[in-house]
Amino acid sequence: MSNTLKFLGLGIVGGMIPFAFGFLLKSTYEEPLSEQVIDGNRLAKTVSYNGMPAEGASFVEASENTINSVVHVTTKVVRTQVQRDPFYEFFYGPGTGGREFKQYGSGSGSGVIVSSDGYIVTNNHVIQDASEIEVILNDNSKYTATVIGTDPSTDIAVLKIDAPGLKPIGIGNSDDLRVGEWVLAVGNPFNLTSTVTAGIVSAKARNINLLSDRTRNTNVPIESFIQTDAAVNPGNSGGALVNTKGDLVGINTAIASQTGSYSGYSFAIPVNLVNKVMRDIIDFGIVQRAYLGVQIADINQEIKEKNSLPSTKGVFISSVTDEGGSDKAGVKKNWVILKVGTKEVNSVAALQEEIGKRRPGDKVNLTLRTEDGNEVIKEVLLRSADGETSLKSKEEMSKTTALGGTFIELTSKEKKELNVSLGVKVKTLEPGKLKSSGLSEGDIITKVNQTQIESVEQLTRLLTNTKGGILLEIVSESGKKEYVGFGL
Repeated sequence: MSNTLKFLGLGIVGGMIPFAFGFLLKSTYEEPLSEQVIDGNRLAKTVSYNGMPAEGASFVEASENTINSVVHVTTKVVRTQVQRDPFYEFFYGPGTGGREFKQYGSGSGSGVIVSSDGYIVTNNHVIQDASEIEVILNDNSKYTATVIGTDPSTDIAVLKIDAPGLKPIGIGNSDDLRVGEWVLAVGNPFNLTSTVTAGIVSAKARNINLLSDRTRNTNVPIESFIQTDAAVNPGNSGGALVNTKGDLVGINTAIASQTGSYSGYSFAIPVNLVNKVMRDIIDFGIVQRAYLGVQIADINQEIKEKNSLPSTKGVFISSVTDEGGSDKAGVKKNWVILKVGTKEVNSVAALQEEIGKRRPGDKVNLTLRTEDGNEVIKEVLLRSADGETSLKSKEEMSKTTALGGTFIELTSKEKKELNVSLGVKVKTLEPGKLKSSGLSEGDIITKVNQTQIESVEQLTRLLTNTKGGILLEIVSESGKKEYVGFGL
C-alpha cells in the first residue's frame, strides 16, 4: 500500500513538472505588440480559392469586404528653407543671419486599416514631411493620425488613430498571387472616396526604379512590385490591392503614365513585404533590415556570355562584402544565386523581396551555382548594415541616428589631422534631410545653430528636437569648412 501511494505521488509530481514549466514559459514570454494588434491575419478567408470571383464576374463580396477598411488620408505640409545672408555674415561671421522661408501645401492619398486598435498602413510618400495628418473613414468621420514610423526604402508608413469600431482588412499572401489573376484596387482617386476598380495581375517582381528616384540614391531601395492593369489614379496611393476574396495582397503605390493619370499599368507593394515592414515599425519603431552582404545584378546576355553561364536564370554576384554574411558563409563573387530556400529567384527585385522579408540574425539557405558550374547550398547569417546580427529599438538607434544619418565619435588621430577639438563624424547616410542637403559620409559636424558639438548624443538630440531652420558647420574630410542650412 505504501509503495502504491509512493508511485502515485511521484506520478502526480511528475505530471505537474511539465505543466509548471509550460506555465512559466507562458508567463515570461512577451508577445510582440504587432501580434496583439494586427487582426488582419486572423480575418483572411480560409476557403478554397482559384483566383476567380465566387459569382462569375461579380466582385461584390470582395468590394463589400474592403471599402470600410480603406481610408482617405489628407495632409498639411509646411516646408522651411534657410537662406544665408552674405551681407550679415560679412559683419558677424559665417553661419549667422540665416533667414527662414516657409512654404505651405497639402496632399492626399489612401490608407488601409490593419488593426481594430487603429493602425493604418499607407505609402511613405503620402505623408512625407506632413505637419498634420487627418484620416477620413468611409462613413466620413474624421480623426487626427500620428505617425508610428516610416520606411522610405519600401515606401511604407504606419499611422495610428483612436477610433471605435474599426474594421481591419483580411491580410492575404502575395506569394500565392499568380499572373492573370483578378485583383481589385480600392482607394480614393481624385479625392473620391471608396472607389473600386478591377484588373488582372500583369506581372510580379517588377523594378521600375521608382524608389531610387523618390529617395535620391537610397542605399537599399526594395522594389518588387505587383504590376496590374486595374485603374489607379492620383489619390489611390496607399490604398488596397485585394484578391477576389477581399484579402489584402498589396499596397498601391505608383502608376506608369506620361500624364500623371492612369494609362494602362499600376504597381503595388506585395503584402508579404508590407507585413514584415509594418510589424517591424510597430514592434521596434524602425525597420530591421537584413543584408546578404553581396553586390548583385540581373543576368543579361552580356553577363551570361562574359562569365560562360549556362542560362540567364538566377541572380549574378558581382562582388562579396568583406566580413559580411555571405563572405563568412563561403560565398564567392561570379557565383549565381538560384534559390532562397526553396523559392527560385530570377531577378534582383525578386531576391531583394525575399531578403527584405527577413531580419538581422535570420539564417537563409542559398542555392548557388559556382564558377565551375556545380550547385552548392550555403547557409548565410543575415546582418544589419553595420554588420550586427542583433535587433535594435528606435530608442537605441536614436542615440546615434537622426535625419537619415548615423554618427560616430572622432578619434584623437582624426582630430589632430583635421585640426579640430570638437565635432562628430557622419558614418552613414540614408534618405533624409542631411543627404538631400549635400552632406557626405565622412563629413565632420562641428556646430548646430552656433552650438558646438561635443558628442554623438548631443548632436542627435539637437537634430531631432530642433524645429524650424538648422544651420550646420561642416568640416569635410579634406579639412575644408562649409555651412549647410535646411528647414524642418
